[in-house]
Amino acid sequence: MTGPARHDLPEADAFTRAYWDAAAGGRLLIRRCGACGRAHHYPREFCPYCWSEDVVWERASGRALLYTWSVVHRNDLPPFGERTPYVAAVVDLAEGPRMMTEVVGCEEPAAGLELEVTFREGVPVFRPRGRGTAA
Repeated sequence: MTGPARHDLPEADAFTRAYWDAAAGGRLLIRRCGACGRAHHYPREFCPYCWSEDVVWERASGRALLYTWSVVHRNDLPPFGERTPYVAAVVDLAEGPRMMTEVVGCEEPAAGLELEVTFREGVPVFRPRGRGTAA
């Protein structure tokens, strides 16, 4: 018998498999357009700025700034209930795109807080820069 459904783990498809495989290996990928040069995230098969299909995977630096956040005190979906309170956030990646994520290991979030990527079960989350190695 299996446990309750997990709502925090990705369902990779043929297109996003490269992204999730890289994350499982501790690397954050973004997409960059060969036509206009802009980076974007979430992964798409075309550039959301110029609509070119000339886009490639690129390793991101893993650095970001906290843009906005919400401290979640209640979530009944497994396994989030065990993690409350947690910080749901949007971060500005150093390469330019914004990314939805979770901030871990942060007592007092603040706009502009410098963050770095870490991974929990193959999912990118962010922590304050220079603090430990595990999510």
